[in-house]
Amino acid sequence: MPRIFGTDGVRGLANGQLTAELALDLSVAAARVLASRGEFEGHRPLAVVGRDTRISGQFLEHAVVAGLASAGVDVLRLRVLPTPAVAYMTQALGADLGVVISASHNPMPDNGIKFLARGGLKLDDAVEREIEQHLDEPWDRPVGGAVGRVTPYATPVREYVDHLVSTIDQPLAGIKVVLDCAHGAAYEAGPAALHAAGAEVIAIGTDPDGLNINDGCGSTHLGPLQAAVVEHGADVGFALDGDADRCLAVDHEGTIVDGDQLMAILAIAMSEHGRLHKNTVVATVMSNLGFVHAMKSAGIGVRQTKVGDRYVLEAMRVSGYSLGGEQSGHVIMSEHATTGDGVLTALHVLERMAATRSGLRELASVVTRLPQVLVNVPDVDKSRADDDPVVAAAVAEEEAALGDSGRILLRPSGTENLVRVMVEAGTEEDARSVAGRLADVVKRQLAL
Repeated sequence: MPRIFGTDGVRGLANGQLTAELALDLSVAAARVLASRGEFEGHRPLAVVGRDTRISGQFLEHAVVAGLASAGVDVLRLRVLPTPAVAYMTQALGADLGVVISASHNPMPDNGIKFLARGGLKLDDAVEREIEQHLDEPWDRPVGGAVGRVTPYATPVREYVDHLVSTIDQPLAGIKVVLDCAHGAAYEAGPAALHAAGAEVIAIGTDPDGLNINDGCGSTHLGPLQAAVVEHGADVGFALDGDADRCLAVDHEGTIVDGDQLMAILAIAMSEHGRLHKNTVVATVMSNLGFVHAMKSAGIGVRQTKVGDRYVLEAMRVSGYSLGGEQSGHVIMSEHATTGDGVLTALHVLERMAATRSGLRELASVVTRLPQVLVNVPDVDKSRADDDPVVAAAVAEEEAALGDSGRILLRPSGTENLVRVMVEAGTEEDARSVAGRLADVVKRQLAL
């Protein structure tokens, strides 16, 4: 059987690759696998289920809930809630399983299913493979009183907001912030948390209709945020993605501040307060060399992993690191969360601004970014990206020409059918030129 799980759960076109039948079968298989591993011994199993605002999330949620309940699992429906909030509620309620129905930053027609183990942790690869192996297998269904109960949970947004606010010590009074919620899962929780922490909040992207999630807004489209910050004379702006597990920022003039810069701000703050474990931050190979140099100048180590928050999380868990993340704005603060949390990131950056009485531009200036160009090459056989000899030779030739003045990273996407070509160079013109040549080679060699 081919792999169904990608780097971030099961994702695809809703009602295309990701059907109600598959959602139900996955939920049954997940319950059976966790039961066979002894996760439910001695008690009745409990799961929490949350989703983002996509219209397809409604039928997929019902399918997931039906599958879990039919397997004898009690279910608490959290309804629309950010991914990190579902992870938090999984931990806070002592649930055996959490389920998030979301395709994060993907376009509205897509959706996804992500399972969380006890404690709000992502399932490891071995468990996901077991779940795939149990799909469509015959099984002994519980009957009578052994089937699961389904109950709406009344206050998940309030409890999550209270948790977020409890993680900071510095009031945010006097800071005007624009928050773009991407018409997604944090349209309630995001503004509520920043307001409760004392900030003056101007919220945009807070009118989800099931169809407009990530549509020209949020962390994948920063134009509306930049315009709103300038229009309202705000001190700073933050943009979330559809499930609010990541955020990007803009300063008071609308200049973009990416995930590398946000991590640098947080790493330095945590290091100063002795809360950066082993004085090391975990990043991916996509992080800009300027970030690595900034951390070195600050006396902070950088551990780099493969691209994907699961690899960052794995490195953090194994070595106990307290901060990690990606350039995309997926920042993990393990003292407070088990996954990336865009609202949490915004709160702690705002706290640093308040504590130092500095603007975001000044704080972000610790990172001098090398020009970086990322080209996505769609409609190619991404499975051959690492093995094609012509592609490898082209990359080697361009790397030799760049020397120590830049670097190249070519990798298949974990969630979409495309290959990403990333180039850093001394000038943006050089980076674009190299990226364009390599993208042409990839398109020609790996064409479907």
